[in-house]
Amino acid sequence: MGDVGWRGRLGPAVGIAPGARVDKFEIFFDLVFVFSFFIITRATAANISGRQLLHAALVLAVLWWCWVVHTVVATRIRIGEGFVPVLMVVGMAALFCFAIALPQAFMDPQTSEAGPIVVAVSYVVIRAVHLALFLHIVRDNPAERRQLLRYAPELTLSTMLLLVAALLPGHIPDPGMAELVRDALWVAVVLLQYGTGLLARTWGWQVTSAEHWTERYDLILIIALGESVISVGVGSNLLGQAPTWPGVTAAVLGIVFTAALWWVHYDLIGPAARIALHATLGRTRVLMARDAYAYLYLPMIAGIILFALGAEGIVHDIAEPGVPVAEPAHGAKVPMLFGGVFLYLLGNMAFQLRTLHTLSWTRVATLVVLLAAIPVAMPMPGLVALGLLTAICVGLVFAEVVFMSEARHTLRAVVFEERTAHETNEAAYRARWHGQPPGTT
Repeated sequence: MGDVGWRGRLGPAVGIAPGARVDKFEIFFDLVFVFSFFIITRATAANISGRQLLHAALVLAVLWWCWVVHTVVATRIRIGEGFVPVLMVVGMAALFCFAIALPQAFMDPQTSEAGPIVVAVSYVVIRAVHLALFLHIVRDNPAERRQLLRYAPELTLSTMLLLVAALLPGHIPDPGMAELVRDALWVAVVLLQYGTGLLARTWGWQVTSAEHWTERYDLILIIALGESVISVGVGSNLLGQAPTWPGVTAAVLGIVFTAALWWVHYDLIGPAARIALHATLGRTRVLMARDAYAYLYLPMIAGIILFALGAEGIVHDIAEPGVPVAEPAHGAKVPMLFGGVFLYLLGNMAFQLRTLHTLSWTRVATLVVLLAAIPVAMPMPGLVALGLLTAICVGLVFAEVVFMSEARHTLRAVVFEERTAHETNEAAYRARWHGQPPGTT
């Protein structure tokens, strides 16, 4: 009779096979993260300040930890199979509410507690969904259940700290002290989460499919880059006014340097790192997956959001009718633009060092150029500053295409051989559907 329950009717959870890839529901789930990145950018752009950037970093870190926990669960079971999508829709709804409430998460605690409470409760629901799925995964394995208990302090304390951060500041008479306590509690949550990840090392971790793990993180990085494209479009404000040549030019430059940053990771480093993870097993694979993907993707994502903020502000000023084209970019727009690209490249270099144990002189030189370019670009007109950044990014791509030609061709040959062997095996397996012996057409 157990099979006639709702889980029995929907089907059982399906495990991840060694060669599994990302399924369609996982991409659907990522749409909520698109919205979350967008909200973080919008909330920060509304009032850019040092404290606002700190709040954005804290929210992004907590959001990213939810993503990491989600990917750990997704290494064990198919998110889009059996009864699992039902629970994941609950998680999606909670994550959507989490994102909607983010702009109010750090509002004056004396005025309203609604935003922080929604954020905290949504976070509790998200983690509860992940916990329920993981408990289902390890239900028949006492050793894994004991391993899971080691993560209980992080789960319990982080949810409690967020709830306290939502409720306590409103009862502190001094507004300055209330904000300080709230921010300190959020910092404690982030330190607890990422500290636990470092201390836990390989507790209960498994990366059955290196292909699934790497593809999962590569897709979320593309999503973040897509959010930066949206920010450039928002900055151009083409819905609210007629397009101008300076605005269109700035938008094109934004697309070009974003495409260059895509190339920086996906042309050589990303595919080589995927092979490097495939070449490892057991504890070594888990540690590389944690360090390179779960941890070092975060500065890349943060860098993308930071340069998106700068690009949006600059493009908005350029596209504004009546603003002289020679008008320099004001405020922190140029430092955020160049600093965000610097952070993205720095994170990517750390990723390269962790996975491939190499560093590229072209990237080291580009980081130096980016730092030197910030004071030079600040008094420049916004369009010129954007053009300078685009030239630096395109120059990096050009240099790597020229000087790393042999490595690129070698990698592509390896990838082509791998794909050919994989497709040959698939074709041989599927030939039985047509009653054909293997090797025939």
